[in-house]
Amino acid sequence: MTTAQTETLTAMLVVLGLLVLLALPSLIGIAHDRRVDRRIREARQAREETGDQKSSSRSTVPSTATWYAEGRRSKKLVSS
Repeated sequence: MTTAQTETLTAMLVVLGLLVLLALPSLIGIAHDRRVDRRIREARQAREETGDQKSSSRSTVPSTATWYAEGRRSKKLVSS
């Protein structure tokens, strides 16, 4: 193997290594998302099998965004 071929091989391995280093975090993230999605799907199926459904008659507390938007609307109505 000549020096030029050795340098070419080394450069190709470096580029391949950089590609792996750049792609590895996103591949790990994809695997994690799939694992979480699978757990959510299994939990939803288990809940459907047991017949547990959330009651719509239960009172809910509005979110901060809803509270803020309603406050802005009422101020707008009063000021006009």
